[in-house]
Amino acid sequence: MSFGRRTGLPGVESMTPKVLVVTGRVTRAMVPGLCAELESLLYGPEGAARAPDAGVDCDVGGVVHADLALVEAVARLGLVARRADGTRLRLRNVPPELRSLLDLVGLADVVDVRCGPGSGTGTEAGGSGS
Repeated sequence: MSFGRRTGLPGVESMTPKVLVVTGRVTRAMVPGLCAELESLLYGPEGAARAPDAGVDCDVGGVVHADLALVEAVARLGLVARRADGTRLRLRNVPPELRSLLDLVGLADVVDVRCGPGSGTGTEAGGSGS
């Protein structure tokens, strides 16, 4: 008898990180579309949450202007993520202006805020953190 070689760990599905990339200038009119895009990343076709404990990344490094419309988008995206069985929204490549606004309105504790490329260490995009 011969068995084909399996790749990966038995019983463990390979996971692709869920990443929502936000670029350009975010307006209030764009927020519902961003939320819908995040929902499509978080939920399968049957409406069940996909890997709820995995979290989701939101890359905001391509945003050209940090303002209250962007802060509203982050807040609503955070709510969408939380509704998906407690999924946590992680912001990547956060510009210092957005970090300051999130601190100002009290949202820095609602989402995981990271600076720099990839997972971020806080050493890029201004270098001082907050």
